[in-house]
Amino acid sequence: MDLNYGVAINPYPSRDELSVLFSGHSQTSADHKVGPLVHSHHLLHYVLSGRGVFHCRGKEYLLEAGAAFFIYPGELVRYDADPQSPWAYRWTGYKGGQVDELLARLDITPEKPVIQNAYSSKTCSLFRRIERVFGKGEPSCDLQASGWLRLILADLVGNRQRTETSDPEPEAQITRQVEQAIRWLTLQYSQQISIEQLAQTLGYHRTHLSKMFKQHTGLSPMQFLLKIRMERARLLLSDPLTVEQVAASVGFPDALYFSKQFKKWYGQAPTDYRHYQLNMGPSRRE
Repeated sequence: MDLNYGVAINPYPSRDELSVLFSGHSQTSADHKVGPLVHSHHLLHYVLSGRGVFHCRGKEYLLEAGAAFFIYPGELVRYDADPQSPWAYRWTGYKGGQVDELLARLDITPEKPVIQNAYSSKTCSLFRRIERVFGKGEPSCDLQASGWLRLILADLVGNRQRTETSDPEPEAQITRQVEQAIRWLTLQYSQQISIEQLAQTLGYHRTHLSKMFKQHTGLSPMQFLLKIRMERARLLLSDPLTVEQVAASVGFPDALYFSKQFKKWYGQAPTDYRHYQLNMGPSRRE
């Protein structure tokens, strides 16, 4: 029998990509053992103190304060408290159509279900918030809990990364930097952007950013930005928008300059391109 046990259930579970079902806490006794068993939902346990052993897929993981272990639906697992120093932990059960994909992006899988050395008072507080809001039964509790669970996952992974001593390979680090720049350009293409602004925002020197970007994409950042804008403009021309509206939507305040750039890119002015596309007919466009 656990010495201190409590659990709160989500009164308004949703069918979203991530929905928390319940959350609880326990100070286990010396003879505390769970399993072997399988669960029908995902579970995350976060060790607050003491220690214990988690068994999954033929492996044993000795876990102490700050460790987290993830249980997947259908996985046969067992977890036992240490007789001399039984663990206390908080846990939460959750489900969702994209949970496995979300965890995999964080490098959490059934083959790697444990995060060590990730203790944080903030993480503990987030677990308490989930249990507390379910206890209150507020209509917004499902939305709040799913947000807090995302923050918990972010904290666990962030703390794990800070404890890792090995530096990333230079090539991998540059690839991430370029991908970050590409994401920024892809999301901000409708704004007035300069290479200086991009470099300053991402924290890189302009020359360094331009060099590594061209090495990996074959284009300079501004050429890549123009490519994004032209491809987006081409799609927008199939909508009932004026050329001026299309131009503004892809970051060109001057419609005449936009038209000149579009013609250089596609060999036709925007109005001619639109007319050509409209008169091709569905069968020919396919």
